Formats: sequence, structure tokens, C-alpha cells
Amino acid sequence: MLSAEPPRQAVRHRSSAIALTLLFSALIVYASLYPFERWRLPGVSIWHFLLLPWPRWWTWFDLTANLLGYVPLGGLLFVALIRSGWRSRSAFAVACLAAAGLSLAMETLQNFLPLRIPSNVDLALNLLGAAGGAGLGALAHSRGGIARWQTLRDQWFTQRSATGLVLLLMWPIALLFPLPLPLAVGQALPRIRALLFEAVQDTSAERWAEGWLQTGTPARALPPEGEVLVVMLGLLGPCLVAFSVCVPGWRRVVLSLVATLLAVAVTTLSTALNFAPQHALAWATPQSIAAIGVGAVLALLSAWLPSRASAALGLIVLTLMVTLVTLAPADPYYGLSLKAWEQGRFIRFHGLAQWVGWFWPYAALLHLLIVLTRPLRTVRSTSPQ
Repeated sequence: MLSAEPPRQAVRHRSSAIALTLLFSALIVYASLYPFERWRLPGVSIWHFLLLPWPRWWTWFDLTANLLGYVPLGGLLFVALIRSGWRSRSAFAVACLAAAGLSLAMETLQNFLPLRIPSNVDLALNLLGAAGGAGLGALAHSRGGIARWQTLRDQWFTQRSATGLVLLLMWPIALLFPLPLPLAVGQALPRIRALLFEAVQDTSAERWAEGWLQTGTPARALPPEGEVLVVMLGLLGPCLVAFSVCVPGWRRVVLSLVATLLAVAVTTLSTALNFAPQHALAWATPQSIAAIGVGAVLALLSAWLPSRASAALGLIVLTLMVTLVTLAPADPYYGLSLKAWEQGRFIRFHGLAQWVGWFWPYAALLHLLIVLTRPLRTVRSTSPQ
């Protein structure tokens, strides 16, 4: 799998794996150090955990999470290095060493957080997971999988599509965090406003903040037609992001159908995680199903638009969706599901799903704006349609 390769000229490609590696590394840092509270100097050596025996208390969930959590990082690192022109052996070694360094740094920093416990078992599992991910990447590379992906990408997507592909891969993760309405990602402003107000309480800026960060009356619930519009836009927006980097035609039809299936599947999974498996389809009201159907039809009708037109329409759709989502109040069930994520075992995925869910539409808006203002020659496909 990692046999020596014949000398050849290194080929470098603009790869979405680089952006995914950086993003996944940042999410690991967040998940490892959350909740970032009550930092203090440890009373023992920061390296003491390296020599500790097997812990007395452990769960299979923790072991599995630490093992599988680093598998994507190892695989992404390997692919990013290969796509940058590295040899297989060097890419595998560097991917493992970099992941081990990140894990060691996170476990060491946990010494300074009373709510986190550094563990040599976690460190070993992280390294094993990263090595497994890099090994899977090496296996795929030896079988020509990475080269075939490049060919497929050239046939399906336009030049400079890395950012759009990253956004599309992150969208299902954004749907896992509890949402006020199905597919209604982007409700960041109310939470940020509340966090800012808490930060300035009992300070000289509190009176000023009351007018800017607090609303005098609670938000009114969206009317039924407003909720239907949010769900519809929640599906149409990601489809238009896909269309901004995919060549027009039948490939976009495939992507829109895949997006619709993902929306249904991930929303069902999220509901099952939040409210128990027997309530997995509680979200599937007639209004929600109709909204998803209308969104899918509109996406199919937009499949032949030029990339710039898709980006322009996507800006309008996502802006309207974010505006409506920001105005929508959180119901009690939404608040309860948030507490389950923030205080229960979902804390392992808290940073990953929460931040992606909050800021995905804003990142998508920035991407669409860049596509819209980019010179025309950089958004055309380089391969026959």
C-alpha cells in the first residue's frame, strides 16, 4: 500500500481537502477544549497523564468517539498532501505525526481546564484513528481512487470549486444541531446577541447594551406560510450553492435529488437524536413535506441556469431565509433539545454541529458573492458537459 513509487513529476491540484483539513482541525480544537471556562494552572506536571494506568472509569462511547474522531483528519491530511504533490510514504508519515501533535496539544491543554481530563488512552486512540484514516487514504490512492475523483470532479464541477464543495459537505452536519424549523440553519444572531449581553452585564456598558442587544418584546411566531417558506428556502439555498460550482444540465438534477434525500434523512436523524427514535418523523408535517417538495421542484427548474445566475439567485434565497430564521422565536421544545446537546453526551459534537449550523448560510453567502464577482473565465467548466 505504501510501496515506493517510480520517479515522476509531482502534480499539484487545487483541492478541497486542504480547506476541509483546516476546518476539521479547528472543530477538533473546539470540541477538545469546550467549554473554555475556568482556566487555571494545574497542580501537577502537564505531562503526568502520559504515564497514567488504564482509567478506572470509561465508556465505549468515549473510546469510539476518540478513535473515530481522528479518522477523517488522518484521511483528509493524507489526501491534501497527495494532491499537493507529496509521495505516499511521506504523506502517510506526516499525516500521522501532525494528527499526533494536535492530539498531544489538546490533551496537554486540558490540564488547564477543570472540566476536561487529559488521557493517554485518548491520545493513543486519536493516533490510531488518524493512522487508520491515513491508511484508508493510502489504499484509495494506490487503487487510483484519488485520480478518479479528480477526473470525476473535472467532469461535474467548474474551476475553483473547492469552497463550494466544502460547503456542500458541511451542510448535512449543520442540520444535525437542533433547529427551530426543519432546514432552518443560520439562527446565529439571537444567540450571539445573548452572549454579548451576558458579557457586558454588571459593567458600565450594560445600560447601553440593553438598547442594542435586547429586544423590548418577544418575537412573534412565524405564520404557517412563513414556516413553509423557510423550509422551502432551506432546501433551495444549498441546491443553488451546488449549482454555482456544478456545470449546468443533468448533473445538477442529480445533485438536487441527492440534496433532497439528504435533507429528509438528516432531519429525521436529528429529530431521533433529540426526541428519541419513536419521534423521528415528528418533523414531517404536511407543511414541511409540501415545502420540501416545492423546494425540490424549484431546484430542478433552476438546473440549467448559468453559474452566475445560480449564484445571484442563491444570494437572494439565503438572505431571505436567514432574515426569516432570525425573526423566528425558539419554542420550548427547541430549548429543551438545545440543553440536551449542551449538557449531555452530545457535547462531543456540540462545537461541530452548532457552529456549522449557525454560520453555514453566512459562509455560503460569501462564497456566492465571490462567484458572482469572479471573472467569467474562472467559473466555466474545463471539461465537456
